[in-house]
Amino acid sequence: MSLLSIRNLHASIGEKEILKGVNLEINLGEVHSIMGPNGNGKSTLAGIIAGNTKYTVTEGEILYKGKNILDMPVNERACEGIFLGFQYPVEIPGVSITNFMRTAVNEQRKYRGLDPLSGAEFLKLMNEKKAIVEMTTNLANRSVNEGFSGGEKKKNEIFQMAMLNPTLAILDETDSGLDIDALRIVATGVNKLRRPDNATIVITHYQRLLDYIVPDFVHVLYEGRIVKTGPKELAMELETRGYEWIKEELERQA
Repeated sequence: MSLLSIRNLHASIGEKEILKGVNLEINLGEVHSIMGPNGNGKSTLAGIIAGNTKYTVTEGEILYKGKNILDMPVNERACEGIFLGFQYPVEIPGVSITNFMRTAVNEQRKYRGLDPLSGAEFLKLMNEKKAIVEMTTNLANRSVNEGFSGGEKKKNEIFQMAMLNPTLAILDETDSGLDIDALRIVATGVNKLRRPDNATIVITHYQRLLDYIVPDFVHVLYEGRIVKTGPKELAMELETRGYEWIKEELERQA
């Protein structure tokens, strides 16, 4: 069943066009990886799906659960089940992770017509999800990302993902700056959250993350368009050959 359908998406910042006709189809139960050189539109695409207003969509549409979401505000997209894990998570001094997540979870429940979780219910849920990413109680009681290491910030992103239980999770370079142990923990958390009724987009530069999170499809986003799609082996080919051969292949086809 189609969850996300992106059709001929063009987008810009100011006068600079970044996306130049992206087409992408994602079904429930699938994991898709988007790879490509820096500055070719990967994070832009993630931001637009999530509702970042700094980008201007000039053409095309994004259908999510059959609805065009381009006019839907970011908070509604989040309540509809779209989650974006940031490459550089922000710090929120003075706001504990526990209070932050309780507010987020109950706002989501309110949007769906459900009663808020009681304190006991929330703590039970939080303890279950902390175990997925091996998060300590001490970490959960600290302010959101304040003073966290890179690995702790990414671990916290996956914890938030577990708590919010999204239908579509977009992970924007979650592996950036992670050592091998943190990478394993983050990837294990993502894999545990995979189900037949959700989908994941993994944006990365490196094949190493895909050793842990095995994608159904790998897409190459190059100069604002998805120019190549293949199985997981495509990521290994990119690791070996780089992106120059993609450019050469496009030039031969022109």
